[in-house]
Amino acid sequence: MHVVVVGCGRVGAGVARTLEEGGHSVAVVDRRAKAFERLPEGFSGNTVVGVGFDRDRLIAAGIEQATALAAVTNGDNSNILVARVARETFGIERVVARIYDPRRAKIYERLGIPTIATVEWATERVLQRVLPDRPTSEWIDASAKVLLVERPVTSAWAGKKVVDLDVLGHARISAITRLGQGSVAGPDTVLQEGDVLHVTVSGDSIELFDQHLAGPAPKAGH
Repeated sequence: MHVVVVGCGRVGAGVARTLEEGGHSVAVVDRRAKAFERLPEGFSGNTVVGVGFDRDRLIAAGIEQATALAAVTNGDNSNILVARVARETFGIERVVARIYDPRRAKIYERLGIPTIATVEWATERVLQRVLPDRPTSEWIDASAKVLLVERPVTSAWAGKKVVDLDVLGHARISAITRLGQGSVAGPDTVLQEGDVLHVTVSGDSIELFDQHLAGPAPKAGH
């Protein structure tokens, strides 16, 4: 897949490096050419000098062929503007914006734009939003038998209950993040598209749960 990274600071450079190492094509946009010196030697992705919300600069970065965009400059206003242009003008679904002000973050989450506040900021958190299929775990017990993983709710499961998605003896939905707000999940909690699931799963059952999540949801009455 092709990913556009706007902002080549420490996090932006780290995200670009990891994506390229994972076999993805990457374009990095920054208003200062000197910022590209943070990229690793031999970086083969595209670099574009300019502001990230300039449509021409985004087109030069391959936004029309992109699957995802990460806006990780040091300015809230710039990041959210970039994210909105990517989402509303170019139809990019996987968009994440770095936001310093947690109050703003909540507002933009409600607009459907995933944000990461600085208190929880890390390259790994960006990659989880840009590459939701990326293998990752939030927590692993000492024996490595039980893990806590994040998974997005697909449209097929919207309107279904948590109990329908639990896999007895293998995986259980522990909590849900919705519009930036976390809550403990109960069996009758109704899922919404865009929810982020926090799933407690056996180490050898991750593939089983992912197949269940990717499959058809049960019909009403079943």
